[in-house]
Amino acid sequence: MLDIKFVRANPDLVKENIRKKFQDEKLPLVDEVIEKDRQYREAKLRGDELRGQRKTISKEIGGLMAQGKKEEAEAAKAKVAEIAAELAELETTEEQLEGEIRKIMLVIPNIIDPSVPVGKDDSENVEVERFGEPAVPDFEIPYHVDIMERLRGIDLDSARRTSGNGFYYLCGDIARLHSAILSYARDFMIDRGFTYYIPPFMIRSNVVTGVMSFAEMENMMYKIEGEDLYLIGTSEHSMIGKFIDTILEERMLPQALTSYSPCFRKEVGAHGIEERGVYRIHQFEKQEMVVVCKPEDSMDWFVKLYQNTVDFFRSLDIPVRTLECCSGDLADLKVKSLDVEAWSPRQKKYFEVGSCSNLGDAQARRLGIRVRDDSNRLYFPHTLNNTVVAPPRMLIAFLENNLNADGSIRIPEPLRMYMGGKSEIR
Repeated sequence: MLDIKFVRANPDLVKENIRKKFQDEKLPLVDEVIEKDRQYREAKLRGDELRGQRKTISKEIGGLMAQGKKEEAEAAKAKVAEIAAELAELETTEEQLEGEIRKIMLVIPNIIDPSVPVGKDDSENVEVERFGEPAVPDFEIPYHVDIMERLRGIDLDSARRTSGNGFYYLCGDIARLHSAILSYARDFMIDRGFTYYIPPFMIRSNVVTGVMSFAEMENMMYKIEGEDLYLIGTSEHSMIGKFIDTILEERMLPQALTSYSPCFRKEVGAHGIEERGVYRIHQFEKQEMVVVCKPEDSMDWFVKLYQNTVDFFRSLDIPVRTLECCSGDLADLKVKSLDVEAWSPRQKKYFEVGSCSNLGDAQARRLGIRVRDDSNRLYFPHTLNNTVVAPPRMLIAFLENNLNADGSIRIPEPLRMYMGGKSEIR
């Protein structure tokens, strides 16, 4: 969420930013919110004037009564009552305008970084760099579910009966591999100086609207019926929410956190849920990284975060590339975003396995997260998040890139200690 003062001072810049995101339908909101802000400030100014008058007149009433000037005192009381009535109307107006302004400000997109390429959608995202050599073996690579079924590692039919499409049972060595990847990701991030967390898996609505846009919430979040609680779509939600309405001392920055959680998603949209596969599903687990830092440090952290994911995948011999998200593909709160994509030898192309985002001060402003510096000045910090790894999607890349010709799966060295010393799955 932008600062209304910034919008008031830079309406043309805000409109140009909206055009870059190809959201022209939001252009009228800029003038509308500026007008409502003018009305709000006028109402507030008039209210302050009336409160000053009421205070002055109220003081005079006692003196008039003491002097026996009863009629003048009664007139003063009537004036005070008249002021009170006008103040009540103004306070109602202020409250209404404040709500309307916040509602509009929540849908005006954040100002994107100048480095972000302009494009309409994800088809115009820009490749940045490749890591590792993408290879295609000289034997056929089966569909990922076929690989897992041959290893007796997945049961989709039972999950379909218990829960419907978008769920799965993992079992045996594949289930163990899933857990091993998460354990390795946890230790990988701890070794890089991040503090490990297991957060709440449900959050209140004020946290939800603080960390994401309404459109994202509608398409992603599951609501707990009868309670002000939502199942998290990623642990970033509860990890950033951890700081809601708090003031951090600047010496406590940066906060570099890594968190494990199950994730629950509606996955509403054109892509839908696969009937037979684990790429888009309603429930999965993820290791996340979250940073709260000083504004001047956020772009350095952005690079560090996505490099962590690249390094993690390369440590498991999986080729990856980074892809800069264009303006039209950025969620409204994001300043800059970069996807990490893993190589699929079966499809002979890359696919997304993680996303790194710099949200500027948007989440901090929405959630009331502030920092106090040495001179006692308060400011909003920047927040960032990135996926370390999200199996079972990552399992697709892992299985395809570590499949042997005889159908066995090679276990890279870093995972073996989490797999009981196994060097392969048969």
